Amino acid sequence: MATSANPTRDDFEALLNEQLGGAEDGGFEGRVVKGTVTAIEAGHAVIDVGLKSEGRIDLKEFSRGEDEHGLSVGDEVEVYVDRVENADGEAMLSRDRARREAAWDKLENEFGEGKRVEGRIFGRVKGGFTVDLDGAVAFLPGSQVDIRPVRDVTPLMDMPQPFQILKMDRRRGNIVVSRRAVLEETRAEQRSELIDKLSEGQVIDGVVKNITDYGAFVDLGGIDGLLHVTDMSYKRVNHPSEIIEIGQTVTVQIVRINEETQRISLGMKQLESDPWDGVGAKYPIDAKLTGTVTNITEYGAFVELEPGIEGLVHVSEMSWTKKNVHPGKIVSTSQEVEVMVLEVDSEKRRISLGLKQAQRNPWEEFAEKHPVGSKVAGEVKNATEFGLFIGLDGDVDGMVHMSDIAWGISGEDALALHRKGEQVEAIVLDVDTDKERISLGMKQLEKGAPSAEGAAGGSLRRGQTVTVTVLEVRDGGLEVQVGEDGATGFIKRSDLGRDRDEQRPDRFQPGQKVDATVTGFDRSKKPNFSIKARQIAEEKEAVAQFGSSDSGASLGDILGEALKKSDD
Repeated sequence: MATSANPTRDDFEALLNEQLGGAEDGGFEGRVVKGTVTAIEAGHAVIDVGLKSEGRIDLKEFSRGEDEHGLSVGDEVEVYVDRVENADGEAMLSRDRARREAAWDKLENEFGEGKRVEGRIFGRVKGGFTVDLDGAVAFLPGSQVDIRPVRDVTPLMDMPQPFQILKMDRRRGNIVVSRRAVLEETRAEQRSELIDKLSEGQVIDGVVKNITDYGAFVDLGGIDGLLHVTDMSYKRVNHPSEIIEIGQTVTVQIVRINEETQRISLGMKQLESDPWDGVGAKYPIDAKLTGTVTNITEYGAFVELEPGIEGLVHVSEMSWTKKNVHPGKIVSTSQEVEVMVLEVDSEKRRISLGLKQAQRNPWEEFAEKHPVGSKVAGEVKNATEFGLFIGLDGDVDGMVHMSDIAWGISGEDALALHRKGEQVEAIVLDVDTDKERISLGMKQLEKGAPSAEGAAGGSLRRGQTVTVTVLEVRDGGLEVQVGEDGATGFIKRSDLGRDRDEQRPDRFQPGQKVDATVTGFDRSKKPNFSIKARQIAEEKEAVAQFGSSDSGASLGDILGEALKKSDD
């Protein structure tokens, strides 16, 4: 009879079935149980887990990468029972599976609590790496390896390090982990500790880690700050590499700390004296200075007066004569120029400069060198519907109105006589420096043209009849001259006679002398003559002298007598 001190085989089986659910119905299978190492032979460990027969496990499952498995007879180990008995009558056991199952249990608890887990990166797969989490295999995406892209992961392989579980599915056997999340969290903790030690206005040394187009990142001992290009120097900096280089130790001032984003703004120029202090006294209005062109834009050019002080020459203040021209066609970068101070705004840190004001007004210079009545020469720059523009000394233009181009022809015909690029001579009629205008005349240089004094106070007067010499026969009339060196004038075609047959210019020859009446003066005081007006005046005189046709004499007789008397 069995007792509690000496249980029978049936009692032992009942107790075992009670604990594990029964061996015969598979209560052992699929479980992790404890066993004892009974022997180590032929590269295997013989494990007794209390079944009918022992199981064998390859020693490699115990080594986990080490050279030695570290097992001894009598050691107690956890194993997974895959099958109670195989074809050879041995139990099918697995140490790896036991470790994996135990790891999953542990990982699920840690994942639920949000804890970090320790693992080793041991392989590469598409899109990332494999990580051993003490028996469970997890996937580490390439984007989760580090905060910044890592070119070589070799130094991180097979090295114990913490990971954060992002997702796990035991049924599918999927675990996704992140090393980056751990680094960011650690970095945030360190950053908060470091920021607590910093304050705005503090001066600190740092090492330049990276340079971009807009500034540089400076390592302040575990935390980075941004040194913006505008805070590197008071003078213009086109690129940060002009001032600093990677690896250089720089002294900076903490300009601003953003508590929410934990971003730190740094400055170097704040440690220098501000060149804008007292700028109004250094650069008074109308002062002429020499500076260097540092930058050119569509709206003007920036000129550096001293390191840290720049002024803007607006495009409208660049040249007296070149209007609507890009500043780059007037000045070039690095060119030294003389400028005049037009306005200073210390608060807005702006100085307005003038380039043309540092030079003399070219119209004033022209007026001094070429007073009214003086003769000039130049090239026809342009012809418009109302006159010609002539290029003159000092890079200024003068205009010849169409009525001042030539005598005796219409303005349209006169314009057609000249072309662009032609060299011509003219006389200065007027200079308006305020409106920047120069009026010229070309016909005033023709032979016999009246001078301003002669035209105003000469002997010719309206209604006077004089003898003139034909200088030139034109389609529009006759160019004539009073005496040998008197004033020249014009007789229009319609003024060559009363009758239509008489109004033909080809009736006359150069050198022929005719009598004509002064009918008026044009805008340049040059006289206009008329044979027709002389004929009408003589007819009236004859009628008055010989009486009317009531005396029996015909009008022809009266005119004949008058003409005969005139000839005598």
